[in-house]
Amino acid sequence: MLNWVFWGLALIIIITTLLPLTSSATWWVRMWDFPRLHIAGVALLTLLACLPFAMSQKPLLAAALIAVMVYQGMQIFPYTPLARTEVDIAGAPSPAEEMSLLSVNVLMENTRHHDLIAILEREDPDVLLLMETDDTWHAALSQTLARYPTIKSHIADDHYGLIFATRLETSGVDLLWPLADDTPAVRAVMTSPSGAAFNFIGLHPRPPVPDNTTAVRDRQINEAALMTKSSERPTVVMGDFNDVAWSWTTKRFKRYGDFLEPRVGRGMMSSFHAEYPFMRLPIDQMFMTKDVGLVSFRRLEPFGSDHFPMAATAFILNQRPNDGQ
Repeated sequence: MLNWVFWGLALIIIITTLLPLTSSATWWVRMWDFPRLHIAGVALLTLLACLPFAMSQKPLLAAALIAVMVYQGMQIFPYTPLARTEVDIAGAPSPAEEMSLLSVNVLMENTRHHDLIAILEREDPDVLLLMETDDTWHAALSQTLARYPTIKSHIADDHYGLIFATRLETSGVDLLWPLADDTPAVRAVMTSPSGAAFNFIGLHPRPPVPDNTTAVRDRQINEAALMTKSSERPTVVMGDFNDVAWSWTTKRFKRYGDFLEPRVGRGMMSSFHAEYPFMRLPIDQMFMTKDVGLVSFRRLEPFGSDHFPMAATAFILNQRPNDGQ
């Protein structure tokens, strides 16, 4: 009986490890991109549990479980403090050249508006990206948003509302619906405090859940990378990607856009789920091109949403005049 139990568990562990290696965009296949740490942990517990018992083909079972742990560990290793960092932390030549950025999935049903307002007043970001904003959230934040001269918003009650606000000088802010997707992205060309032009892209594609394939999400993320690839300006990308940092979609995004990632070598800084520590995953992302300097990258305190706010302070390394393009 125990033989069947342990082999059954091992088979499930192996299948959930192999499924993301397929090219399928089916939600129940791609969802296994997310819990790699969890799968490795279950594999370890299964291995330890079976060791005291006499079983047929135990060496084969142990080898399979160890292979799973090694493979899953390789996927998440870059997001541990043991890995080499991709982005160095450094101060700008002058504090006046620094700019603060904040990305927040507010959770549409969350009613703790004043808790987020307190965070926004304390952080006072130069660039603000809010997601899942409906009419209630828009009204609650109206006074706080009034301090920003540039605001672009898509208010919706389908969990895909978006508000972009900045006090930096802008030469263009657009809401985009990439490839006929019905979740908007924002693209802005702004001038940093040092006078350099840069791009900001904010994303919030749909997650892999029932009735949703990942095809549209993957194309939207890829489209953002291609927009950056054709630009000569420094670029920052933030948002709730609904995708983990180690998935092949995000790896392709980094490669196509020539992006660097603050999380690499610093730990996962998991942003979701704020209420359930055992479910936490790094899905609220920040990426930057090599000509963007990083002063800090932080996960802020919870405020009732299922996501933590993600804050960063950055500056432009290679200054170019704003060409308005």
